[in-house]
Amino acid sequence: MLLTDLKPSTGRRGFMKALGGAGATAAFVATALPKSAQAAEALRPDIAAGLTGGKWDKTVALSTEGPGGNLDWKQGDSIKFLPPEKIPLGKGTAQLSQLPKAKLMEMYTKMHQIRKWETKFKDLFVGGEDDLYGAFHQYIGEEAIAVGVMGSLNDDDYIASTHRGHGHLIAKGGDLNKMSAEIFFKENGYNKGYGGSMHITDMSKGILGMNGIVGAGPYLASGAALASLVRGTKQVAVCFNGDGAANSPYFFSAVRSALNYKLPVIFVIENNFQMIGVAMSTVTPTKYVSDYVKGLGLPTMAIDGNDIAAVHSVTTEAVERARSGAGPSVIEAVTFRWMDHSGFAGAKVNVDGAAGLPYRSNEEVQAWMSRDPILRYKNLLLELNLATAGDLQDIEVTVAKQVDDSITYARAGKSPEPSTTALNVYANDRVAATQFFNRQGFSA
Repeated sequence: MLLTDLKPSTGRRGFMKALGGAGATAAFVATALPKSAQAAEALRPDIAAGLTGGKWDKTVALSTEGPGGNLDWKQGDSIKFLPPEKIPLGKGTAQLSQLPKAKLMEMYTKMHQIRKWETKFKDLFVGGEDDLYGAFHQYIGEEAIAVGVMGSLNDDDYIASTHRGHGHLIAKGGDLNKMSAEIFFKENGYNKGYGGSMHITDMSKGILGMNGIVGAGPYLASGAALASLVRGTKQVAVCFNGDGAANSPYFFSAVRSALNYKLPVIFVIENNFQMIGVAMSTVTPTKYVSDYVKGLGLPTMAIDGNDIAAVHSVTTEAVERARSGAGPSVIEAVTFRWMDHSGFAGAKVNVDGAAGLPYRSNEEVQAWMSRDPILRYKNLLLELNLATAGDLQDIEVTVAKQVDDSITYARAGKSPEPSTTALNVYANDRVAATQFFNRQGFSA
């Protein structure tokens, strides 16, 4: 589904006439979300018919209302772009309901794993019970994007993640035990205790790495897509970007080159309004970040990122397009980060969300938390009789135990020995490490 109320331009007839006089033709597709399907039906029946899944838009937008391009943005303005409390029924929900129940339960499980694992570590960091340190970028509130996207991919498809990558790893099937051990910097962690939160990854699952370089992912995903094209494997690559990263020089050039070569890559912009602590509206001159690339003529779609049905629907369409050889697509998922950019300012033990941050109001945090993507998905499953309350309760209990067990596993792990410092740096680890330590005057 799209994002703001449809508002037909009063000058549309004159604009169309001018275009016709110039010999141009144009198709108009709305890029704004009505408050209800009924409102959309009254204005644009064709949009209402595909409201949840959305339509690919290659053209000038009929309505340009969006969060960007607003130097007058004030704290709390993101409330204007709140989606409805319930996921609207439509194309996306119809597609979702056709998935096997096991798949639907897997998606619910992964959303809970992301939420409960990150919440557990937030409580541990803030509570000070363990000697935890380092950056920890939380994905809480954005779970529908990672899980909805990954639900449309094959196991051998690639993803390029970000510094906020825990959710992507879990959604791609990451091991909670190894993740927890890495946060505790233990040998049995994903990176053997040397990577920490921002570099935690699992290459065996097609994850090209989390990345501390903001905006580097588009090149990594495009490179993987090129390799897939050369080998003829039909693998797809997905790049995740924040709204801030799309302002980097890497984003546009990667999209442009991917289009030139019709690479099987999908660029997913996770627009949470906030960048690090600056309103994206005051930095992004267009109404949506995805507007940057519309002039290239590739499909773009702005959707409600807290609606797992919408995310899954448009990603499935983008994946099919990529595998068929038609080239890249751009998906902008509008969402809201519950916590601070990095760290735990405004966070409390056993309390969801971060309050008192200088770049946003507490009211908008609470408003977006009321559109919790997990709760919306849960209510949808129950409304459509796709699961019972007992099914979902069992998952919640199981996930809570998995997270607790992962902490126990991590605490029992061994810290790396100093002599292994130079391992995993060079291709021939042991020889290189020995040479390094010999140059320092002691044995490895």
